Amino acid sequence: MPYQWTSQPDETPQVLRLWPHNSLPARGMAAFVLSTFTLICIPTLPLLGSPVLWGLLPFLLLAVWGIYFALQRNWKSRQISEVLTLGPDEAQLVRTDPSGAVQEWDCNRYWTTITKYEKDGPVPHYVTLKGMGREVEIGAFLSEEERVSLYDELQRAWRR
Repeated sequence: MPYQWTSQPDETPQVLRLWPHNSLPARGMAAFVLSTFTLICIPTLPLLGSPVLWGLLPFLLLAVWGIYFALQRNWKSRQISEVLTLGPDEAQLVRTDPSGAVQEWDCNRYWTTITKYEKDGPVPHYVTLKGMGREVEIGAFLSEEERVSLYDELQRAWRR
């Protein structure tokens, strides 16, 4: 699961850290780009020594660069983290976007409500925290099953 309680259930404060799932680590990305380059070069082997190779080579390199650029941009856009801290009287959610911008929300735990929108949210099983006149999303980047599990764990944590 791309979220983890970093404190024990009976400790105060309870800290939950959430992050998007990254299925392709840096080594995997390098291997994929290298394999793509190798596979693209195989059909050009008969063209070695021919002027046609020089006409095709820029397009082949552009295709490999495009794959690398797309994977790199996707990896950077997945650098989101959310940290939920549950103190004895206060709940605080801090979200760090890929750009480095930090958004904070805090509320009295007693007045906080946890809501799961089955179909009404931007994603199925959309989980929000509401308090102090604001409603904030939590874990919108998680999969459906992970959001359902997160909702159940948040309910248990709030009851403690």
